[in-house]
Amino acid sequence: MPDDRLIVALDVANAHLGLELAEKIGDAVSFYKIGLGMLTGGGLALANELKQEHGKRIFLDMKLFDIGATVENAVRGLAQFDLDFLTVHGDPHVVRAAKEGAAGKDMKILAVTILTSLDRSDLDASLIKPGNVADLVAERAARAFEAGADGVIASPQESAMIRALHQSEGRLIVTPGVRPAGADLGDQKRVTTPAQAIANGSDHIVVGRPVWTAPDPRAAAQAIVDELAGL
Repeated sequence: MPDDRLIVALDVANAHLGLELAEKIGDAVSFYKIGLGMLTGGGLALANELKQEHGKRIFLDMKLFDIGATVENAVRGLAQFDLDFLTVHGDPHVVRAAKEGAAGKDMKILAVTILTSLDRSDLDASLIKPGNVADLVAERAARAFEAGADGVIASPQESAMIRALHQSEGRLIVTPGVRPAGADLGDQKRVTTPAQAIANGSDHIVVGRPVWTAPDPRAAAQAIVDELAGL
């Protein structure tokens, strides 16, 4: 049985390449993330095919942000695909609307706290209030949980702090910015290894580039699964 704590990000150009990659990886992985970059390249069709025909779990990473009514309607439409996870921005009004849209379905609403590619200088440029990034992440996570989020997206460094929040009990922490030892950091600024992320309190880790750029994607994914097996 594959370890569904590992979510592989299908960050490739289109659904054809995504399906090809999933077929190469085979039964080593049971959970895939499909993001905004593939939306116009057949991403929803791929999500449906992997879910319905291959029995995979699907994390649709859309990071929705809009007025409440629009978010609610968008989520209601996406919920018809019986996907597993959907991301929205962690602002309380967005989370509440998304939960309304997902009512009656099993799809989990995950709130984005602060993107793992951002650091304090990026937040300053966006006029985000002063403060340590980790503290702001914890504050946004607590507010998202209070608004009803089923979980949050948080970098490895912040997962332990979020897990310590009383609001996090029974909620999910999903962690991008995870790189196996020796892997290139890519565009992530707050990273750690798969084992450390799980040890810090994350329920799932998301790994993309180190798997899909590997000469043998299945072996790369299996190596991460093996690293998690001892935890």
